[in-house]
Amino acid sequence: MLKAQKKISKKQLKQDALLTNVAKITSFYEDNKRTLGIILVALVVVVAGTLIYARNQAANNEKATTALGKVLEFYDTNQLQLAIDGSAERGIVGLKSIVDNYGSTDAGNLARFYLADAYFQLRKYDEALEQFDKFSGSEQLVSVSRLTGMAGCYEAKGEYEKAAEHYEKAATKYPKDVDAAGNLNHAADNYARAGKKDRALDIYKKLKKEYPTTQFGRDADRGIARLSV
Repeated sequence: MLKAQKKISKKQLKQDALLTNVAKITSFYEDNKRTLGIILVALVVVVAGTLIYARNQAANNEKATTALGKVLEFYDTNQLQLAIDGSAERGIVGLKSIVDNYGSTDAGNLARFYLADAYFQLRKYDEALEQFDKFSGSEQLVSVSRLTGMAGCYEAKGEYEKAAEHYEKAATKYPKDVDAAGNLNHAADNYARAGKKDRALDIYKKLKKEYPTTQFGRDADRGIARLSV
């Protein structure tokens, strides 16, 4: 005669499932403990490296800030070559050195903008373009200044189409900027000088339509008439 099977409770089922899972995890660990150990060590190294990098960046940013504060004395008084090179006699580090050593910090990045502008004012346009191109800034003022700085370099080098593209980008990216109309006007002028007559006409018309109350908007008809002949 068969004996009645003992009824298994829900609690016992849960315990059995838990034990099974523990056994699976234990087995997985035993089979992969070497790999898991390597992964753990790698994670520790990454976290430690990140913390060390952040600490070094903070220290370097402080050094760059101090150095920039000193060298701006030369920049503000239009001693541009001194601002670039610095003065060993006075213990002042130049903008180029700040950028070379601390360019990845916030203060070093700002120094790069001053360096680009100093090169531009000294008519060293290729050097200025290189620094403007590497400069990063999301704020409207510096973003517009970077684009127009590059445009000015290209214009001075006689690369009018590139100049026009950068002026146009500065104007269209920030259409409410105080210099937007002026930048559009510069874009149209440079497109015309580059032989891009139709593109120049389009921008003069846009200038007239979108900025009618500005001097550039009121003068746009002159550009249109000149190119329509």
